[in-house]
Amino acid sequence: MHHNIDKALLAAGEVTTKFGGGTIDKPMLLVIGDRATFSVGNNRIPVEEIAIKSAKEWFYNNLRFIDPDNHVKFQIELKKGSAALTDIFRRKSKILGANDTSAAVGYAPMTTTEKVVMDTENFLNSLEFKNKFPETGEDVKVMGLRVDNHLSLTIASCFVDKFIDSEERYFNKKAEVHDEINSYLRRTKFDDVDVKINTLDARGRGINGVYLTVLGTSADGADCGQVGRGNRVNGVISLNKPQSSEAAAGKNPTSHVGKIYNVLSFKLAQEIFDNVDGIKEVYVWLLSQIGQSIDQPKIAATQIIPEDGNSIKELRPKIQSVLQYHLNNIDEFTMRLALGEIPIC
Repeated sequence: MHHNIDKALLAAGEVTTKFGGGTIDKPMLLVIGDRATFSVGNNRIPVEEIAIKSAKEWFYNNLRFIDPDNHVKFQIELKKGSAALTDIFRRKSKILGANDTSAAVGYAPMTTTEKVVMDTENFLNSLEFKNKFPETGEDVKVMGLRVDNHLSLTIASCFVDKFIDSEERYFNKKAEVHDEINSYLRRTKFDDVDVKINTLDARGRGINGVYLTVLGTSADGADCGQVGRGNRVNGVISLNKPQSSEAAAGKNPTSHVGKIYNVLSFKLAQEIFDNVDGIKEVYVWLLSQIGQSIDQPKIAATQIIPEDGNSIKELRPKIQSVLQYHLNNIDEFTMRLALGEIPIC
């Protein structure tokens, strides 16, 4: 059924952080908006209830210290979809028409820097790490800068104030986390990795000189968030690579090309890189035309950097074969999207 619920805003709440445990003074506000299907025939779809239930489940499953019944307010601004867009779903076709004219781009492989940045964030949010350092929150940002074969990582990792009873304990725990990260990064192929954590910290300034939260996220009292402004669908934000502007989350996975092509372009790039020998890098562009079947994009274009001794002319038929196979089987891909088997970072 038609839905494009890709407009959402998380407005930060207000807290009083304190060594030993602070207070929630005002809950966060999650605004969920755009369009959805409210009925099929005589059957009512409880859209608002589904949206709130889904959001609460996500909070419970991903943020240890947030109780969405008490720490989050929900504002649902979902309306019925337009007649033209909802009619796409009434047309008798195995493969639906595109709901929009949109373009997407994906690439492969990820650079070594990209992999290290993403692996580091995943490590800091792993169950093993949280069991060892329960005072660290889920709100983690990792910025990587590579110069030649030297890597610099600037990490923002909040701490939960109820575990931290003093400024001294904060800096001691921060040092332990720093050592753990350095130990984890020894396996990288860089000549050296320089790690800095919470660089705004200032000793001697007490609660004002440390990165503490009450709930393990800066959204409890500092930073707001909005769909589309975070990581791309491959998990990182790379400024030196082409990027899609569409937000993939919240869109229908059977006709909304802002979701489908966004994810599919990266899958196609990776499939080409993995299955066609002789390629250093590959980029895939997909362009949809509204109303046209999603398995027939206006254009599916690739750009490659071949390995030495390989010509584009020789590689082209193999690349085209990979593209055609996956476009011919796009219904299988969209079903995996619908079932949540493919993550939308």
